[in-house]
Amino acid sequence: MIVNCRGLRTSRQGSGILPIVALLMLSMATGCSQSNRNQGKTSEQSPQAQEAASTPRLQPGKTKVVTTFLPIYLFTKAVAGNVADVEILVRPGTEVHEYQATPENVKAIATANVLVKNGLGLEVFLENTVKNAQNSKLTEIDASKGIKPLNEISPVVKTTQEEKDHEHTQGNPHVWLDPVLAKQQVTNIRNGLIAADPANKATYQVNAAAYIKELESLNSEFHQTLQKTPSCTFITFHDAFPYLAKRYNLKQVAVVQIPEDQLSPTDVQNAVNAVKKYKVKALFSEPGVDNKLLVSLSKDLKLTLRPLDSLETGETDPQHYFQAMKANLQTLQTACK
Repeated sequence: MIVNCRGLRTSRQGSGILPIVALLMLSMATGCSQSNRNQGKTSEQSPQAQEAASTPRLQPGKTKVVTTFLPIYLFTKAVAGNVADVEILVRPGTEVHEYQATPENVKAIATANVLVKNGLGLEVFLENTVKNAQNSKLTEIDASKGIKPLNEISPVVKTTQEEKDHEHTQGNPHVWLDPVLAKQQVTNIRNGLIAADPANKATYQVNAAAYIKELESLNSEFHQTLQKTPSCTFITFHDAFPYLAKRYNLKQVAVVQIPEDQLSPTDVQNAVNAVKKYKVKALFSEPGVDNKLLVSLSKDLKLTLRPLDSLETGETDPQHYFQAMKANLQTLQTACK
């Protein structure tokens, strides 16, 4: 029987029932009074409860986490699971290197508890966006904390002198394409989420451990497969793969400034010279890019143009990382034979 101690109403007024009702009301009032006295003593009985009561949550409901672009979203979502709301600022397929923030981005950061970024100077739009959001309670997580960046570990062929392609002042930021460094990023995200939301520490630890185990398995698969094709040299038109190349004894020759819209005779000649100089076995482009000029160039070079995914576009399921990376492995294995 549930009793509301703030009031009790009766609808019967008969003389035979009234004494019983009065007696019940007196008994319930005594119980409510005793219950109120016991509630007043709760903080004295439990120091832990007293501490919890004196520390109000910053925001009711789930922790709100915003991430910058797809790979960081995938890692963060994998760690957070369902205990935090995870959003993405730069939609998949949008160029992150030269991204311009929107009012929606500012609003998202202004109302967030946590911001997760790749770091290494990739998200140049963030500094002013965070300032404009004016969120003094925002926790920022740098997923690349503790990772030593690479610059050019293999020759980079530039087709034009005027243009600058994604100038990386803090080193190459594409660390997520190395499964071993991706493990470090997941660890950094896990630690940051635990610090921001300690109540869900156990969930973050379990989820991160499961994802890291998958990354370790992926790393083993890459090693076992690519050790059969050592020192495979390839050209790509996006300087995104030096970490992957170094990890698995490949050599990336990145034609980083080749235009996607129109190839000049100089562009073509520089690419041809690079292939001859470095004895290139493979030529890679971005998945989904329908560039007839690159196809024509690959025919001139007598190489098959294949897609190599930098994971800056794709599905938002955390398992997409493994699907895309295994597709990359298959591509590398085929191209490097």
